[in-house]
Amino acid sequence: MTVNDDVLLVHGGTPLEGEIRVRGAKNLVPKAMVAALLGSSPSRLRNVPDIRDVRVVRGLLQLHGVTVRPGEEPGELVMDPSHVESANVADIDAHAGSSRIPILFCGPLLHRLGHAFIPGLGGCDIGGRPIDFHFEVLRQFGAKIEKRADGQYLEAPQRLRGTKIRLPYPSVGATEQVLLTAVLAEGVTELANAAVEPEIEDLICVLQKMGAIIAMDTDRTIRITGVDSLGGYNHRALPDRLEAASWASAALATEGNIYVHGAQQRSMMTFLNTYRKVGGAFEIDDQGIRFWHPGGQLKSIALETDVHPGFQTDWQQPLVVALTQATGLSIIHETVYESRLGFTSALNQMGAHIQLYRECLGGSNCRFGQRNFLHSAVVSGPTKLQGADLVIPDLRGGFSYLIAALAAQGTSRVHGIDLINRGYENFMEKLVELGAKVELPGKALG
Repeated sequence: MTVNDDVLLVHGGTPLEGEIRVRGAKNLVPKAMVAALLGSSPSRLRNVPDIRDVRVVRGLLQLHGVTVRPGEEPGELVMDPSHVESANVADIDAHAGSSRIPILFCGPLLHRLGHAFIPGLGGCDIGGRPIDFHFEVLRQFGAKIEKRADGQYLEAPQRLRGTKIRLPYPSVGATEQVLLTAVLAEGVTELANAAVEPEIEDLICVLQKMGAIIAMDTDRTIRITGVDSLGGYNHRALPDRLEAASWASAALATEGNIYVHGAQQRSMMTFLNTYRKVGGAFEIDDQGIRFWHPGGQLKSIALETDVHPGFQTDWQQPLVVALTQATGLSIIHETVYESRLGFTSALNQMGAHIQLYRECLGGSNCRFGQRNFLHSAVVSGPTKLQGADLVIPDLRGGFSYLIAALAAQGTSRVHGIDLINRGYENFMEKLVELGAKVELPGKALG
């Protein structure tokens, strides 16, 4: 990749109009691929998007002896874990890159091999997502962990044992870690204060198809009864509600009209309610959801992010761009990631009026309220946005910058667009299909 391949020129001011498709959820597909390691027979996963996180996990599976090949239909992977083996430390490190997903290989590899290695981990810089808790959970199952210069070495001298765990916060990653470890552990594991996102439920469906015994209670408690062995699965991944909402926000910010094939109402109900309150319009059918700006003024709102079934933190950043075009003061209280509002400084450079606060603005106090984090925002609008030089900070913030550049007058240079490939399949092709005027320097796209 040359330097210019990571810069996108965006000529703003054109409404996005047309149809695009979202495939399987970024927050489910790589985890379902890891689950294939637990099986004694091949697994078949459908509706797989071509994104970087999928390629990272595919590479890591292959390093560990799993055969991964395309299936019969587009977006289908067949994974055969018959010959799982140890992988070279340097190869794991090279393949993992900035992804945090390798931490989820621990439980399955401990079950299959009795040991695992995890390199230093990266991921989007949007706030603390400590991996120490993952290791503490694995210790509770009976794993022995040794920290070395190049990463963490884990061993399971005996079969891992079920345990009782209560999460201090309903973390998606920690819940996934427990599920992927507990299914083959001896005895019963009880996980209290678990995450219950749709992607977690879908992962549980995958594991149940493999032979796991998992019960979800209404009080965020998940009980896993360990079994002696698991088989493969045949599963179609649920669609990516986070990507669908990003395109919905793009339609609103650019005064456009986008039909999102694959978008589903059930997993997006909280987002759809907020979208309607802001003044956005949508229409649902069996194939997807159409999102559009119906004309007139957008309305300011008070918004608080939360774990599911609340308003998802990954929906917040793209919608904030649209809120810069709403009349009045919108209040945003981010309660999931303490540093997720940092992306707004670039929006202010483009002409937005967004003020950040350390206090909890909104209906409730959160765990960041007394810790000196700028985790609340007041957005004053509407304001005209102007093109600017933008450097993408993280995945959702990056897509939000794209939306801002598309809504702005003039041309923006968006640097670091390769990061968006982590979670948005063929996003540049989709932009072109929607009529966006974008180009890689020296190579026109639309």
